[in-house]
Amino acid sequence: MSLQKGDFILINYTAKVKETNEVFDTTLEEVAKKEHLFKEGETYEPKLIVIGEGWMLKAVDESLTTMKLNKAQSVEVPPDKAFGPRDPEKIKRVPLKQLLAKDVHNPTIGMRIDYNGKMATIRSIGAGRVLLDFNPPLAGRTLIYDVTVDKKLVANEKKIAALIHRRIPIVESEKFNFTIQKKTLAIDMPEDSFYIEGVQIAKRGIAMDLQRFLPELTEIKFVESFRSEPKPEIEKETKKEEKTKSKPRAKPKGKVKAKTEAKIKVKS
Repeated sequence: MSLQKGDFILINYTAKVKETNEVFDTTLEEVAKKEHLFKEGETYEPKLIVIGEGWMLKAVDESLTTMKLNKAQSVEVPPDKAFGPRDPEKIKRVPLKQLLAKDVHNPTIGMRIDYNGKMATIRSIGAGRVLLDFNPPLAGRTLIYDVTVDKKLVANEKKIAALIHRRIPIVESEKFNFTIQKKTLAIDMPEDSFYIEGVQIAKRGIAMDLQRFLPELTEIKFVESFRSEPKPEIEKETKKEEKTKSKPRAKPKGKVKAKTEAKIKVKS
């Protein structure tokens, strides 16, 4: 199956520095743990890529059309196509006391700090001075991406599910149900997603993605349903009442639904 620009694919990859073999990014949990990159709460799974959208480095993105499903391929990215060459002008030595004045206590080599609104890496410490490198950490490095295309998504339902999960990865994609009626897409938001920080921004992002990739949809609804727990049975009547009545009455069980809808109309 050939791949082309605009295709929705799921890929696994591991990225490393060619010169040192140091792994700096991966979608694989076992690799993250082995390379001491694992972070609690991080989602390790195949990543959604729409070829040509620039969701990865351009050199890697362009190489995807040459790949085949389930076949690993390595892509070498030189510095000029990655994070650029190292600029000596961006390396500065500053007094240690300036860092302490900015609440940077116990500085260590390799630490990333915010210095006057710019991110820098501490390269060395000595004689009361600190060498700060304001170049991107991977500047001047040749990168190697080991990539495997796991799947190509063809059905619109699969694409919609993947776009939702891309914006809200912390919730399993299976928990999102949606229906399409004519030009309207209704997405049932699971309770797990109600109080996620930034969920409203994520909804807007989902709507924008759908507008771009599925322009036939002109309205997106996000439906939140709040369900109450069933009430326990009322206590049984006294023994005396039990003798005179056939059965104690109990409140019928049931669920109460309260729905809220958020609509986003997409201008055509």
